[in-house]
Amino acid sequence: MSELILQVQDVHTYYGHIHALKGISMDIRQGEIVTLLGSNGAGKSTTLSSIAGIVHPAKGTILLEGTDITRMKCSEITKRGIGISPEGREVFPRLTVAENLLAGAYTRRDKKEIAGSLEEVYALFPRLKERTKQMAGTLSGGEQQMLAIGRALMCKPKLLLLDEPSLGLAPNLVELIFELIVRINKTGITILLIEQNANMALQIADQGFVLETGTITLSGEARQLRTNDAIRRAYLGK
Repeated sequence: MSELILQVQDVHTYYGHIHALKGISMDIRQGEIVTLLGSNGAGKSTTLSSIAGIVHPAKGTILLEGTDITRMKCSEITKRGIGISPEGREVFPRLTVAENLLAGAYTRRDKKEIAGSLEEVYALFPRLKERTKQMAGTLSGGEQQMLAIGRALMCKPKLLLLDEPSLGLAPNLVELIFELIVRINKTGITILLIEQNANMALQIADQGFVLETGTITLSGEARQLRTNDAIRRAYLGK
């Protein structure tokens, strides 16, 4: 069995007086695709933000390959190998595609390695290479999503956090994004995926966690969750 890359242990996160995460725990193994399911406001994005250092938990521990990253700065966590593609893409609209991608490598210093990563991203997303000098704000929604994922890959992550990558995309683009997620995973990158399209997410995932109002209520192998009656009713429309 592969080693644990991420351990989230009894994490409580607050926004002011709002108790967003109420003691969540989960283990993620190297090389897995893990999906986090839940309705809006369940705490899914807060989970990713807590892991990436965007918000700091009030209580609990987050370990990356055995190292405590709970209180580390966002930039330090990025350096250690966690990349995030946020909900809503959040590309820099007034920067070109190339400038957006290079912004993702802000924690790295070796120019030759950065250039190599840029070529890897262009190989994965040929459409971005065609638009390298185009302003990001003029790209389509699907292209902006590719750019957001590509930018996250530029930090050379061991663990990639994806927040709603298919949101607002046409069905054919949704399929393409999921194919790309699988391709990225096959390069050895572990993926933690938040996705409204639960059916697609469970098809590609190794394991899943269900989050309800800041608490994990169910977890297990993705194929088992797909046949769970409560999951089917709540998330798969069956």
